[in-house]
Amino acid sequence: MDKLKYKLMNILACPICKTFPLQLIVYDETNTGSSIVVVNPCDEYCGYNKKKMADLKSEGINLDCKSCLQIRIVEGILICQNCNRWYPIINEIPHMLPDQLRNKKQDKNFLIKNKEKIPKEILSEGKPFNLSD
Repeated sequence: MDKLKYKLMNILACPICKTFPLQLIVYDETNTGSSIVVVNPCDEYCGYNKKKMADLKSEGINLDCKSCLQIRIVEGILICQNCNRWYPIINEIPHMLPDQLRNKKQDKNFLIKNKEKIPKEILSEGKPFNLSD
């Protein structure tokens, strides 16, 4: 998968239940500073503003897509609010694997390392792993 930018939130859905959009919680991001020449705004969902594009347009919010495209998400978590699955973002890569291919030890270590930043319901009831297992 590509390195994660806010723009990918426009297309990412839960691979298990297909819910869109996913909740994104960012722990660390970096600005590439590269110049963006062509900008195509997101069509459904703006991950940077965490809102549907239709809502942003109706609110009259001016989008700064060029600045947004320069930001890469280094570490964080994606959460499906429908099936309560979570997917870690590690070293700019979203780990969106089916349950049976997930590494339980690695996922639990991610939860422990970031437990102060992760919603309590994910820590106690998140799928496929949580800290109550």
